[in-house]
Amino acid sequence: MRRVVSLFLPHLAVERLRRLERPAPRLPERPALQLPVDDDPGACSVPRSRGWRPGARWAQAETATRGAVEQQIAALPRHAQPPMRELGRRSESADHPFKRVAAVAKGDAPGGAVAQAQAPLALIGKVGRREEIVAACSAAAALGIRVGMAATHARALVSDLDFRPHEPAGDAQLLDRLALLAVRRWSPIAAATPPDGLWIDLAGCDHLHGGEERFCRRLRAFCERAGFTARVAVADTAGAAHALARFATTEVTIVPPGGTIRAVSPLPIAALRLSSTALGAARRFGFETVADLLPVARGPLARRLGLPAIVRLDQALGSVAEPITPRDDAAMPLVECRMLEPIGTAEAIAQVMEDLLGELARILRERGIGVRSLRLCGLRVDGTEQVVAVGTSQPTREVPHLLRLMKLRIERIDPGMGLEQFRLFAPHTEPLDAVDLGAALAGETIGRDPARLVDVVAGRIGPAAVFRVAPVESHVPERAVIRSDPVDVPGAWPRWQRPVRLFSRPEPLSRVIALLPDQPPRRFEWRGRIYQVVAGDGPERIHGEWWRRDAEIWAVRDYYRVEDAEGGRYWVFRRGDGVESDTGDLTWWMHGVFA
Repeated sequence: MRRVVSLFLPHLAVERLRRLERPAPRLPERPALQLPVDDDPGACSVPRSRGWRPGARWAQAETATRGAVEQQIAALPRHAQPPMRELGRRSESADHPFKRVAAVAKGDAPGGAVAQAQAPLALIGKVGRREEIVAACSAAAALGIRVGMAATHARALVSDLDFRPHEPAGDAQLLDRLALLAVRRWSPIAAATPPDGLWIDLAGCDHLHGGEERFCRRLRAFCERAGFTARVAVADTAGAAHALARFATTEVTIVPPGGTIRAVSPLPIAALRLSSTALGAARRFGFETVADLLPVARGPLARRLGLPAIVRLDQALGSVAEPITPRDDAAMPLVECRMLEPIGTAEAIAQVMEDLLGELARILRERGIGVRSLRLCGLRVDGTEQVVAVGTSQPTREVPHLLRLMKLRIERIDPGMGLEQFRLFAPHTEPLDAVDLGAALAGETIGRDPARLVDVVAGRIGPAAVFRVAPVESHVPERAVIRSDPVDVPGAWPRWQRPVRLFSRPEPLSRVIALLPDQPPRRFEWRGRIYQVVAGDGPERIHGEWWRRDAEIWAVRDYYRVEDAEGGRYWVFRRGDGVESDTGDLTWWMHGVFA
């Protein structure tokens, strides 16, 4: 039995713009320490040492006036009276600002600021020869702005309303992305219903999501996380689900099988997706709900409302089929061949690779894409498979280059009793357009493309062994470089000197002799060997990145370039500035070796 889910996004156009303008979350700011202020701390009946502590927690509940307190103090012996400096002291306890992080209020936003209400927003589009309101948020609707109102009327009604142009292309693109997501994640049959909806056919796959009710809850939760208001309906037909999602009284409507007529009957005529002409005719003849159309004969009804209105009614009730054309997910490029006789020699396998690559290149040219990875699967006579894969640093569809990479993997194929079937497919593809070679052919520029060399080297020693070092904006040396794609051109390097060989993790030094706080070491032991330093330069002070973790707030490293008696040059550092203990423990470390 067919079960169709209709997802309705009533404020898609408005919420899409707000989703694009959503600011990045900010870290919560630490609130300033607010000390309690009490000009009249009151009386205290428990003495401590030479006098009282006004305002203590264990003070009496009764609050006495200042005059009564002065009388009680005057009645005491002189040696028991508190000094003048004690009378104005406040001893209320306050939370230490560094003991714990202040909790964010329940109504605060993730960025630390209280989430404020969104400003009213309306979208303007050109309908015919005039500008009309095509979408409005709930706040704008509360001010009297409605869809179809003239833009001049809306501006006169609310002068400070946020008016923006409508972008139907952006809405259609977002719906297409949602439909593609639905095909890949929820159901193989899903399609967009412009301008603000989605159809999902759950027939045969509802049990994979825990049932229809749970799927609807998860679908609405997904839309809320994405920042969209959603209404969901499930029915036997696509037309009924479409009508209930937009005109039902509940946000989630699940119609039991066989209950379509009962669920659709109280809905207005507009739920049937009729044209404006048909809706005007229905109002003239007194038709208000779908139930008013059911007892009328089809012939007179068709003459009054038109034949398309009858088709929409029958589609909603299930009398006429309404197929859903699913969103086409681009299939993976795949070619295969079956051998007349099993093969097992390297020459025969190489010939099959060349034939398959030629067919695959034709498919890639038609789609305008290039491969980043290829997988060849060979089926042996005994039923087992032999799989080899290659990758490229850039998208390509050149058969000679790909064939050279595939031949490097022939030795890894075990043919056994023979291979009788081959499949070649590209799991990772990227767009590949035509390349302008006019300047290169004219001799104006010399094109140097290292991609082919990188692919061949990576095919021999492994893709993880081929990389390029690129700079990163960081003061800490071990964080200032990363491994990047060998084809990409790295950015500009900083001007300060760094060793040729930089250790990923500094190695500790022992038996170090150095004068604090600014002198380089004179002697140290590293990897079981003692080094005598004859020259040194530094220090170069590097502070920790305090925004990463608390341990680096006061962290300091003092780096030195030193040279030993044999001419070796090293890059060492000391933790701490040599004065304050909070900056480091004064241990020495080896971080790199110069050429």
